[in-house]
Amino acid sequence: MVLSPTLPTVVSAQALIGVAAAIFPPAIAAITLGIVGYNKLDHRIGRNEAFNHAGNVAAAALAGTIGHFVAREGIFVLVAVMAIASAISLLQIRNRDIDPDLARAAKDRQDEEGQEKRSHISGIGQILRDRRILIFAVSAVLFHFANAAMLPLVGQRLADGKATGASLYMSACIIVAQLVMIPVSAWAGSLAHAGRKPVFLLGFAILPIRGVLYTFSDNPFFLVSVQILDGIGAGIFGVLSVLIVADLTKGTGRFNLTQGAISTAVGIGASLSNLLTGFVVQEAGYNAGFLTLAAIATVALACFWLLMPETNSLQQERMGRSLVG
Repeated sequence: MVLSPTLPTVVSAQALIGVAAAIFPPAIAAITLGIVGYNKLDHRIGRNEAFNHAGNVAAAALAGTIGHFVAREGIFVLVAVMAIASAISLLQIRNRDIDPDLARAAKDRQDEEGQEKRSHISGIGQILRDRRILIFAVSAVLFHFANAAMLPLVGQRLADGKATGASLYMSACIIVAQLVMIPVSAWAGSLAHAGRKPVFLLGFAILPIRGVLYTFSDNPFFLVSVQILDGIGAGIFGVLSVLIVADLTKGTGRFNLTQGAISTAVGIGASLSNLLTGFVVQEAGYNAGFLTLAAIATVALACFWLLMPETNSLQQERMGRSLVG
């Protein structure tokens, strides 16, 4: 894009970025599972997400500094250098350090602990018939349907009628959320070991509260402050969604397929979110848009709370023992 800043080049580059963005999350999750196994997956995914958000903040700070003091083209050079550094880091992971069967969840916990040596690949029909996977997919789609349009809507409200300062406030919204996600991701990973559902319920519950709060004031400082809740909710979702899919697909060999399918559904839901909210705002205003998203978030919360069981096998065993006792 630096050498040829034309529309075809930019569009093509953005398409490639979209492909990479779709590959990275499931690939990193699979590599992580293949290296550390199920017992340490929750802590490791939490650390992964914490580093991810820290990297986002650092990249934004560097890009802003280079764009302001050097040249805007320098931002693209920075991204290219960071991409090369990422590739070099990846090459330091040895193939023998990754268990390929474990990376796709083709082994259960007994395999991981060395008590058995077997792998199993389930049929796709078995995955489709798993009610828990369907419930989680619907919950995740509704969550992102409610979440995807909130930040763009905040950006529009910040820019409405303001000649200056809107872009600065929008940047603040993004950076505040990313900064909050760093400790929240690490915290969610450590806490999820005791049970996935209570932690994830917090992430689901925050979203409707955030949507309602946006209707209280159009003060830029207030709107930026509400983004703290976005950091908490998104930080929890980024960690717990991977852990729950790993739980649901344990021993099936379909971890990566299920991740991809749910991500596809979530992407469609997020796209429709912006489309629906645009119509609502045009007809009834910003507050109606935020309240609509909050209502959808409430449905997502109810769906997950009432229908989704606990997926952590250790927690299930504890619950079973307490019921027997």
